[in-house]
Amino acid sequence: MKVEISNFGKAKDGSDIRCYTLTNENGMRVSLLNLGAIIKDIIVPDKNGKLVDVNLGYDNVAGYYDNAEALGSFVGRNANRIGGAEVTIAGITYELEKNDGENNLHSGSDRSHYMLFDAEVLEDEFATRVRFMHTFKDMEQGFPGKAELSITYTLTEGNELILEYRGISDKDTVINPTNHSYFNLDGEGDILKHKMYVNADKFTAIASNMIPTGEIVDVENTPMDFRKMKEIGEGIDSDYNYIKIARGYDHNFVLNGTEGDIVKVAELYSDKTGISMEVMTDLPGMQVYTANFLENKKGKAGAVYNPRAGVCFETQYFPNACNEKNFKSSIISAGKEYRSTTVFKFNVKE
Repeated sequence: MKVEISNFGKAKDGSDIRCYTLTNENGMRVSLLNLGAIIKDIIVPDKNGKLVDVNLGYDNVAGYYDNAEALGSFVGRNANRIGGAEVTIAGITYELEKNDGENNLHSGSDRSHYMLFDAEVLEDEFATRVRFMHTFKDMEQGFPGKAELSITYTLTEGNELILEYRGISDKDTVINPTNHSYFNLDGEGDILKHKMYVNADKFTAIASNMIPTGEIVDVENTPMDFRKMKEIGEGIDSDYNYIKIARGYDHNFVLNGTEGDIVKVAELYSDKTGISMEVMTDLPGMQVYTANFLENKKGKAGAVYNPRAGVCFETQYFPNACNEKNFKSSIISAGKEYRSTTVFKFNVKE
């Protein structure tokens, strides 16, 4: 395992943006930026040995500063939507930015993927890791508490990319980070022919504003049932109410398994390249998003990204979990450490 550090350009404040590239003995390569702790590249060999970049992104700094769609991004303090753009913590109501209609999405427009993170390379006999750290000031993004968040990326010789999240605040606050990479196992085109499995019997119902109603709905006999692998395109334009609201898949699945144990929750597969990606996590929910609002974005190597160009697997507490009493709360007590792990594991199937 080796790591190379290179310059990627200049941040808006004139600081250097560093690119950290991890490579294993199989030729898998992951490139990470200290700008927003972004995953820039995930390059894996396909069934013919050809290297394929399966992660959407940009070739330059300007692209990542024009990244409202959060390609490759670490999202914090809070991922997903907060209804009414407000949260009540310890009896105090905090008003957040309304950047998604009347809601707060991904912590507002002052997003973590535009921030510079401190970085350190950690090496031992087992693996090489890169840890990115950022301290959010009290009331930054509208949330109370000085919160220290970190994400550590590890690439293993088993083609696993491990994401370890940590967070702690000096006040009760919302901590619910995720990764917002858009995956395309063909490296081009759309993901409609990709086959997907999601280990979930239920999903959270949404109102017309995309905020969960608190109801948990069974996937049985609906286009939301991915308990057996099927093509993503099979139900993406169906007449099902929840699909129509989201203009495709943009839903939180209630994951099967025991929370706290790292279990397989999803798999993505491409017949074209033979590449498969398994998703494992210890979190209770996962937002599956099929890039419904990605439009005419100029990406890597001249590619133009449009709807369905990728699919996100955003492991998380449920959307609006800080307000919805039926969900496990994303409000973390002062001094208590938030910890979670998500794994993306790549294989080739003949």
